[in-house]
Amino acid sequence: MIGIGTDLVDLDRFREVLLRTPTIVDRLFTSGEQRYAQTKADPTERFGVRFAAKEAAMKALGLGLGAVRFRDIEVVRAESGVPSLVLHGQAAEIAFSFGVNRWLLTLSHTDHVAQAVAVALGQEGPM
Repeated sequence: MIGIGTDLVDLDRFREVLLRTPTIVDRLFTSGEQRYAQTKADPTERFGVRFAAKEAAMKALGLGLGAVRFRDIEVVRAESGVPSLVLHGQAAEIAFSFGVNRWLLTLSHTDHVAQAVAVALGQEGPM
């Protein structure tokens, strides 16, 4: 294990941010994340938990907020629904330099709070 990060997002507050600054969606989320979130009448929970995942991934890499572009950390879903992370650009370069070759990700939310835990994993050593 190279690093672990967690983050919580207050969904009521995040909803206000989305309403007040709609252009923030394009700055924070990839087109795939936007398509997935916007299948709901209120996409706040899906956007909020993805925002939490991006911050958790930064923490797992030991990075501060804004060290990489949020769009360079993408939450994707397998057909089974299992979430995972795909890193692009500078985020991918930093993760590679730390030896990260795999991520574990868990997402959860209630009506009011979204949480994500990201674990950065490297090459398994001898047992």
